[in-house]
Amino acid sequence: MRLAEHLREFKRRFLISGLAFVAAAIGGFFLAAPLLTLLSAPLEQLQATGLAVELNITNVTQALDVQMRIAFLLGIIISSPIWIWQLLAFVVPALRTIERRYVLGFIASAVPLFVGGCATGWFILPRIIRLFVSFTPSGFTAFLGASDYWDFSLKLVFAVGVAYVLPVIVVFLNLAGVLTGKDILKGWRWAVLAATLFGAFVTPAGEVLSMFIIAVPMVVLYFAAAGIALLVDRRRAKRARTEDALGDGVAA
Repeated sequence: MRLAEHLREFKRRFLISGLAFVAAAIGGFFLAAPLLTLLSAPLEQLQATGLAVELNITNVTQALDVQMRIAFLLGIIISSPIWIWQLLAFVVPALRTIERRYVLGFIASAVPLFVGGCATGWFILPRIIRLFVSFTPSGFTAFLGASDYWDFSLKLVFAVGVAYVLPVIVVFLNLAGVLTGKDILKGWRWAVLAATLFGAFVTPAGEVLSMFIIAVPMVVLYFAAAGIALLVDRRRAKRARTEDALGDGVAA
């Protein structure tokens, strides 16, 4: 295709993705209030124990601002199958067979891991909120801004989701020839330390169970990535020996 045809193709796919996002964001706007109510469930549990804690709108525009931000995020998530497909349909035809395999493999493994990581973050979120708010001294009321509350929840869930994708990036670097399986396996101590520190960072104040819920799957995924990289290296070495043998046969 000529450059002008590529630009027209990009414009068409970008328009389809944009329309899908707008439609999903409009739907997400009506889901924003139920989602925020769902996120505030840990606060209701704290209220049931007698702790004075309230989720509040702290300025005139904050209610609309929070719902718009939630709608934007939901628009990206709900429309993701469409815009990911449009992106792949535009990029993949230009790749070689092996490159297509790498890209499709990366997407196929990264997406479920990211979703699983977000689900883990969502699971531990109530525990962390209860932990932090429980530090409110007796006789005080914890007034939580809706915007800050949403930002905290989103950052935690998103951070755990991204952390679960990191082993896939490690495998991708191995496929690209940047790292070997042995190099990855040699760094297991640093990987365990990094996973533990990350778990402690997103679940501070000594919430040990939540820390392990995050760190243990990350360590398991790292060793799985090392195992896959070792298999790739073995196949690569076997292919190289076969090619060398064929080359020697031709030379003889």
